[in-house]
Amino acid sequence: MIRDTLKFSQLLAEVRQFVCMECMPREQEIDLTDLIPESIVQRMRILGLFGHSIPEEYGGAGLTTEELALVNIEVSQAATTFRARFGGNTGIASESLIVDGTSEQKRRYLPALASGEMTGCFALTEAQAGSDATAQMATAVKDGAHYVITGSKCYITNAPIADLFTVFARTDESVVGSAGITAFLVERGTPGLYTPMAYRKMGQHGSPVGEVILEECRVPASAIVGGVAGRGFRTAMKALNKQRINLAGLCVGPAIRLVDEMVRRARIRHQFGQSIAEFQLVQQMIAESNVEVHAARALVLETARKRDNGEDVTMEASMCKLFASEMCGRVADRAVQVFGGGGYIADNVAERFYRDVRLFRLYEGTSQIHLINIAKRTMALAEQAKPQ
Repeated sequence: MIRDTLKFSQLLAEVRQFVCMECMPREQEIDLTDLIPESIVQRMRILGLFGHSIPEEYGGAGLTTEELALVNIEVSQAATTFRARFGGNTGIASESLIVDGTSEQKRRYLPALASGEMTGCFALTEAQAGSDATAQMATAVKDGAHYVITGSKCYITNAPIADLFTVFARTDESVVGSAGITAFLVERGTPGLYTPMAYRKMGQHGSPVGEVILEECRVPASAIVGGVAGRGFRTAMKALNKQRINLAGLCVGPAIRLVDEMVRRARIRHQFGQSIAEFQLVQQMIAESNVEVHAARALVLETARKRDNGEDVTMEASMCKLFASEMCGRVADRAVQVFGGGGYIADNVAERFYRDVRLFRLYEGTSQIHLINIAKRTMALAEQAKPQ
């Protein structure tokens, strides 16, 4: 759903200019230094990128699912690290508050997240609770009007620089699965919470990822998202359902960029006395990539529109994330192939994006988990459709 075509076109043009003129020229520098300059982060704040999905009443842009998908396709045509810097705030780090937060929690945190004054992160994953997110080992023990949280989280985007942590912990150990899990809002500086040095990663340099350690971290009961214990896993799934559409859009952007880069490279690289763009097998890789980009984009936008119409898109969101992330990996692989030996040298967009986009098939649910979910839902729908 596009609410105001003219206004949204202007927003997209502004984002496109920022990406092309300010982000793309600094991709290699950031890949080498593993740091996004503060001047670029400040530009992100000025442009309102931290608050795109946050409601207007809290200082955000209140973009619809379709509008956000289109913005994500634009911003991710630059190195994915740029979007990762503000993506938590306008994604899962704020979505839990938007869907389930109390009025007081929303008033306290959403304006600061929308402006970029605070950086948020979503601390769900543990060493033994990745794909099986219900296997939480972190605990939160009630102590009067407070809870004492103990445990550790891993692979958390923006953890080393975050100001606000949405932490998931088990508050009821008498039940198994999702029922006893609660989400807490914990601010940096709370005694017992600390974040070690960021990981050294394969790609997405400039986007800090690390652990969150909680050692008898004491928080008030008012820190529970929504104010009711035991509903944290439901909150997480609500946030992830929307985020999977966002992430699918973030897979389309790099693939669009790589198709453009393949065409450019094929035209200037010569073998056997002619540009390799004349070779049919090179044309095949470019054509297949372009077809897959268009298919993924169409699926993402169709699903986004369904969500804006209030439809249940749980299965379709999984399909989007699965197809778009796998598509992006295939396109990145073909790009390296078109670049030839140069595509294996760490000085070009094909090599850099090849590393960066590999993560897409892992987080927000691995491809294998999404296949399982899609199969289960497909069979359940078939069962429901049987004549009684």
